Amino acid sequence: MNIINGKEISQKVKDRVKEEVTAITDARKPQLAVILVGDNQASKVYVRNKARACEYTGILSQVITMPEETAEDVLLARIDELNNDDTVDGILVQLPLPAQIDEDKVIEAISPDKDVDGFHPRSVAALSLGKKTGFVPCTPAGIMEMLDDIGYDLEGKEVVVVGRSNIVGKPVAMLALGKNATVTIAHSRTKNLSEVTKMADVLICAIGQAKFFTKEYVKDGAVVIDVGMDRDGNGKLCGDVDFDDVKEIASAITPVPGGVGPMTIGMLMKNTLISYQHRMEQK
Repeated sequence: MNIINGKEISQKVKDRVKEEVTAITDARKPQLAVILVGDNQASKVYVRNKARACEYTGILSQVITMPEETAEDVLLARIDELNNDDTVDGILVQLPLPAQIDEDKVIEAISPDKDVDGFHPRSVAALSLGKKTGFVPCTPAGIMEMLDDIGYDLEGKEVVVVGRSNIVGKPVAMLALGKNATVTIAHSRTKNLSEVTKMADVLICAIGQAKFFTKEYVKDGAVVIDVGMDRDGNGKLCGDVDFDDVKEIASAITPVPGGVGPMTIGMLMKNTLISYQHRMEQK
C-alpha cells in the first residue's frame, strides 16, 4: 500500500514554479490578488497559506480584506479594478461569501483571463470541450498531478467520482475522461452506492461526510483519493474515507491531512504563473 504524499508532490510543483519565476528577467514578476470578505476563520487560514506559497515561489501577492457587511456592488467594483490592473495576473475571491453576495455573480465578474481558480463559465466550458484555453480548477488539477506523480495511467481504467460539485466532482470527471478513463459520477441519490464504488480502479471521494467510505465501498487494489476535509467525533481532522480501514486493501491512498489539500495551493501557484506567461506573450 502506497500513501500518496500530497505535501511532497505539492512541494515539487512549487519548486518548479519557483525556478521559473526566479528565471524571469522582465520588468515585473507574476502577481496574485486574493480577496477575503468577512471573518471566516477557515478562509483566513487558507488565505494565509496561499500568501505563504506566493512568498516561497516568488509570486507577488496582495490580500484584500473586506468587512462582512460589504455590499455586492462594492466587491464587484473592486474585482473590476483588478481586472483592469495590468500588474495582476490572477484574481481569487475566497469562498464562501457572506449571504448578501451572489457567488455566481462574483465568479462571472472575474476576467476569464485571470480566473486562476478555474470557476468562470468560460473556463468550465473549455474544460468540458477538452480545450486548453481555460484554467483547470486547482483541486481537480492537483488530483491529476498526484496520479501522474505515482505513475498511474488512467487510460482504460474505471474511475468513480462520488460528489458532483462544480469545484471538484464535475471537473475531475472531465479531466479523467480526457485521460481516456471510463468515468462514473455517483452522488447522494445513487442507489446501491457500494456496488458502484466497488467497480472503481480509482475512487475519488468528495462528499464532505467524515469517514463515510469504509473498505466495504472499495475494490481490492483500488487507488483511493480522499478530497474530504471533515472532523470526526473527537473533533480530529479527517477525510471522507476511513483511512485506517481502507488502507489495508487500497493499492494507493491519500491521507487527510497531507493529501489533496496541499496540492490545491501548489496548482494555484502553477495557474498564476501560466496566466502571467499567457499575458506576457500577448504583449
